[in-house]
Amino acid sequence: MQNKYNRTMYACFVGYIVQAIVNNFIPLLFLTFHGSYGIPLSKITLLVTVNFLLQLCVDALSVAVVDRVGYRPMAVLAHVCSAVGLILLTVLPEALGDPFVGLLIALAVYALGGGLLEVLISPIVEACPTDNKEKAMSLLHSFYCWGHMGVVLLSTLFFAIFGIQHWKILACIWALVPIVNGVAFLRVPIAPLIEGGERGMKLGELVKNKLFWLFMVAMMCAGASEQAVSQWASAFAEMGLGVSKTLGDLMGPMLFALMMGLARAIYGKYGDRIKLEKFMLLSCMLCIASYLITSLSPWPALGLVGCGICGFSVGIFWPGTFSMAAASLRRGGTALFCMLALAGDLGCSLGPTVVGFVSSAVKDNLKIGILVAIVFPLLLTLCVQLKKRMQRS
Repeated sequence: MQNKYNRTMYACFVGYIVQAIVNNFIPLLFLTFHGSYGIPLSKITLLVTVNFLLQLCVDALSVAVVDRVGYRPMAVLAHVCSAVGLILLTVLPEALGDPFVGLLIALAVYALGGGLLEVLISPIVEACPTDNKEKAMSLLHSFYCWGHMGVVLLSTLFFAIFGIQHWKILACIWALVPIVNGVAFLRVPIAPLIEGGERGMKLGELVKNKLFWLFMVAMMCAGASEQAVSQWASAFAEMGLGVSKTLGDLMGPMLFALMMGLARAIYGKYGDRIKLEKFMLLSCMLCIASYLITSLSPWPALGLVGCGICGFSVGIFWPGTFSMAAASLRRGGTALFCMLALAGDLGCSLGPTVVGFVSSAVKDNLKIGILVAIVFPLLLTLCVQLKKRMQRS
C-alpha cells in the first residue's frame, strides 16, 4: 500500500473503535439509569431498539447523500455526532424535565454517528490501494471486536476504581476518541472508491442484478448468524456456570468478541494464503457445528464453549461478504455498501428475534431457539456456493 494511505487505514481502524464505543457503552449503564433517574426497565430497553432503528434509517438514507456530499465531510460529521452524543448523555437527562427524553435525544445524536461510520468506513478502506483488499477488510473489522472488549474491560475497571456514580466523567473521556479521530479525518487522504472516474451503479441498477440480491441475503445471514448467539452468550454463562450478571457479561459476550476478533485478525494477517470463498465455507461449517454444540450439549459449560467457537466461526462473515460483493460488483460504489450495511443490520435484529420468539414458544428453552437459528449459517453456505456457480456460468 502506498505509504500515505497508512494514515487513512489507521484512522479507519479507530473509526470502528468509535462505533464500538457508541454501541456498547450505554448498555453498561442501563441499571444505573434505572436507579438514578427512576426510568422503568421496559423504557430503558427501548433505547436499544431506537438505536437500531435509527442506524437502519441512516443506512438507507446514505445511499442518496454520501456521494453528493463526499466521504470526508460525512466521516467528520460521523465523529462529531458520536462525540456530541456521548457528551449530551451527561447533560440532557438532568437538564430536561424527563430524563428518558434526554437519554433518547443523546442516543439519537450518537446513533447518527454510529450509523454513518458503519456505512463509510468499509468503502474508504476498500478504496485504499492495498495489495490484498480481503485481508485489509478483515483486519479493519477486527478493530470493532477489540473496541467492544476495550469498552467493557476499561469501563468495568473505571467503575471498580472510581465508582459507577462517576460514569459521566468516563463518558466524556470516551468522547475524546471520536474528537481526535475526527480531526485525523480532516487530513488523511481518501481515494476514490471507483477508479478512472467511472460512475458508480445507481440503486436501480443494483436491484436488477441477481448477484446483488444474493449478497443481500448473505449479508443478512451473516448478521443473523453472529447476533443469534452473541446476544444470548451472557445468559449461557450465567445459567451454565452459575456466575453473576457482571461475570456473565465478561465470560459470555467478551469471549465471543475475543474469538471473533481473533478470526478477523488471523485472516487479516494470513489471508493471502487461503482463498476467501474457501475460508468462508470452512467458517460456515464450523459455525453450524458450534450451533449444534451450543444447543445440543448436555453440559452447560460445553454450551459456553460452543458460544466461543461460534464467535470465531462468524468472524469472517461480515467483512468477507463485503469483500466478495465489492470484487463481484466492481461498480457497486456507495450504494452497494449502504445496502449491504442495511441488510447486515436487519440480520443482526432478525437473529436474536428468531431465537427469542422460538425460545418463548417452547417454555423459554433457549437451546431450541438457537437450534432453529442454525438456518442462518446454512443459508449463508448456500449463498457462497451459488455465488461460485453464478460466476462460472
